[in-house]
Amino acid sequence: MKCYMGIDIGGTKSAYGLFDEKMRLLDKETLPSDEALSGEAFFGSVAEQIGKFADRAEALGGTLAGVGIGVPGFVDFDRGVVGRIPSLPKLDGFAVADFLRGRLGGKFPILVDNDGHCGALAEYRQGAGRGRRNMLYCPVSTGISTGMILDGKLFRGSNGASGESGHMLAAVSGEERIPCMCGNSGCFNSLCSGKAIVSHVRRWLAAGEESILPKLAGGEEKITARHISEACEKGDALAVRAVGQMAHYMAMWIFNVYMLLNVDCIVFSGGLLAMGEKLFGKMREEFESYHTNGFPVEFKFTELGEDSGLIGAASLLL
Repeated sequence: MKCYMGIDIGGTKSAYGLFDEKMRLLDKETLPSDEALSGEAFFGSVAEQIGKFADRAEALGGTLAGVGIGVPGFVDFDRGVVGRIPSLPKLDGFAVADFLRGRLGGKFPILVDNDGHCGALAEYRQGAGRGRRNMLYCPVSTGISTGMILDGKLFRGSNGASGESGHMLAAVSGEERIPCMCGNSGCFNSLCSGKAIVSHVRRWLAAGEESILPKLAGGEEKITARHISEACEKGDALAVRAVGQMAHYMAMWIFNVYMLLNVDCIVFSGGLLAMGEKLFGKMREEFESYHTNGFPVEFKFTELGEDSGLIGAASLLL
């Protein structure tokens, strides 16, 4: 039995999964990501995990036949080299595939791609985008981005860096601008991602605005998007404002991508789905206020959940 490994690298945690030839998940493990590690140290630990999963494959009567890796940033897919990874900046420019082949003796192929590309591939083949010719996959969590299936194919762009739509710039006032790790201020990622909205909330609190959030979270430094969602449900004015800002800029972001590509199936995934209708209902309502061409657009949610990145990474090998 051939086994394939999918690895979903994240800014705070990384997931490892072992699959059979029919992409059935056989084993899985999630470990924290250490942003302080150099590329060699970070992927040295990844190599150790690959070795462990190779042993697990043998224990199941199989052989590890390849490893697919998704990372949250720009990737030169053909060379297996990561470009800029805003959430893990010490990995910038690291030749992942060559390093791992050297560590593991070149026993099997190793493919590296953007995590949004991996998620798009998974949802298109096995999830909410099955049967569609065109699909946009939009993970909304710590950061936001887009994986694009166009005419039945994953679109990577000229350098493998397509889909970083969260870093498109919005026309916003100076008081709304906060720096993003992409190097710009005023991109959509800095206005409506899970990480960014916490920064906006802390700035509003520092300016003297009242909120139950510090008490709810046990301190300003502990506030997360989950606390903002909970405070919004309780009617807290600052939290309601935060969710409203997210909905507003998410609607603009998705509408701009839609107008560029005219893709009528948009699949959302990620931790911000937990905000439900108070975020996505408002976002869809504003999207429709801009949407005047008369063609229907279907908004869907992931069918593969948190495993979409893992499944997509392993699917790179098929």
